[in-house]
Amino acid sequence: MKKSVYSVVLMDHVVQAIDELAARQGTSRSNLINQILAQHVCCTTPEMQMQSVFSVMEEQMNRMFRIEAQASEAMLSMHSALRYKYRPALKYSVELMREPTDMQLGWLRISCRTQSKPLLLAMEDFFRLWISLEISAFPEYRNIEGMYVLAPGRMTRCILRSGDRTAEETGEAISKYINVFDKLIQMYFSGMQEGVPEEILKKQTAEGYKKLAAEEKELI
Repeated sequence: MKKSVYSVVLMDHVVQAIDELAARQGTSRSNLINQILAQHVCCTTPEMQMQSVFSVMEEQMNRMFRIEAQASEAMLSMHSALRYKYRPALKYSVELMREPTDMQLGWLRISCRTQSKPLLLAMEDFFRLWISLEISAFPEYRNIEGMYVLAPGRMTRCILRSGDRTAEETGEAISKYINVFDKLIQMYFSGMQEGVPEEILKKQTAEGYKKLAAEEKELI
């Protein structure tokens, strides 16, 4: 949404109160004033749209995941425990763009908190397997620059824009995607813990992906 600079005259004590509230909310004076005015005249700001997405996600995922207090109004993070040995934490962070592009809404970052090199290597293997499954299902992803970025124990994936989804529909789609991913990574590492051969695990994951993706047609 386009922004312009405007000159307004405000009372000092009003500005002071605005600054104090902005500091508590971790935003700027201009952004907070913009939100207050937008609410008053019934306009929708990017912050309102992001909060609508996150509200749906919190409602749908609160039972299955531990929701983390938001560090930013553009981000929501949640945790689950990986079914593997000492149950390391899996973190899912959704960051939305304040001004989405025609193609992209933001990023999903999935990471595992561990110092175990074998586990980090196993996580990278799973991420690469996941990427190959998605690209097999959606070959056009191969041509999207920055669609996937891998780092030790972490995968970042673009959240793509799909048609004219509402904020509520977007929240539901992201929630379903994370649920599908979490079910399959839990199955994979649970099997690894039980000593299931890698090739069998990969086959089971591929079959699970096809089944779950077919059931959840509104994935991101």
